[in-house]
Amino acid sequence: MTRFRTTLAVGAGLALILTGCSDDGGDDTAASPSGSATANGAAQSPEYTGALPERPAGGDPVSCTYTPSGDPARDVSAPAATDVPADGTVGVSLTTSVGPIGLELDRAEAPCTVNSFVSLAEQGYFDDTPCHRLVTSPGLQVLQCGDPSGTGTGGPGYGFDTEYPENLYQQGDAQLRQPVIYPRGTVAMANTGRPGSNGSQFFLVYADSQLPPSYTVFGTVDDAGLAVIEEVAAEGDDGSMAAGGGAPNRGVQIESVTVEG
Repeated sequence: MTRFRTTLAVGAGLALILTGCSDDGGDDTAASPSGSATANGAAQSPEYTGALPERPAGGDPVSCTYTPSGDPARDVSAPAATDVPADGTVGVSLTTSVGPIGLELDRAEAPCTVNSFVSLAEQGYFDDTPCHRLVTSPGLQVLQCGDPSGTGTGGPGYGFDTEYPENLYQQGDAQLRQPVIYPRGTVAMANTGRPGSNGSQFFLVYADSQLPPSYTVFGTVDDAGLAVIEEVAAEGDDGSMAAGGGAPNRGVQIESVTVEG
């Protein structure tokens, strides 16, 4: 019985993140691989343990591909795509209507994702935007943000491919459909399930959550930020999303985003 309930929770989570992310006009064109490692280039898939595979080490700068896709929810430019750092971390502070949320972004995990996030933040893309979805279900507990339109379909007008952990697996590996634990404090990207569909929407994991390893992990949330999110989660959501969850009952507005280094 426990196993059956877990399966339902994972299924609901998959539907949530896939449908509650950047659609960018429904363009099905896949972007070229982002970063230095791809699913096609992985020598051997990691052994399945139920946990995320080992985090990649930092390396030399990479080139990224950001492919135009739909109309942007807010007027911004795509980031520079060459000599993108693939080592070190970047501190980011979200000033929100419910309190500060600090992030540490990891370039080694996802250089092209961090590069995009930092570029959008520095262009003011995330300023005065809502976190449009909260999920409090067993097995999936996340706050999703990054869409200026607040609809769950907005993006920056470009897309890019998934990085860690998906790029550690061989393309078509059955493990890509097996749930792993995204630990409490993870920052990850939402996507539509299509190649190249990462955009601007991201989710903050405030309790261990089960998802397939097909959502880019690119950082962590600090303890103070997790406490803020947990206070929001305690007040629940309005249940408005067909795939699960809904708008937080206690509204969360990102007022500004500061890149610290």
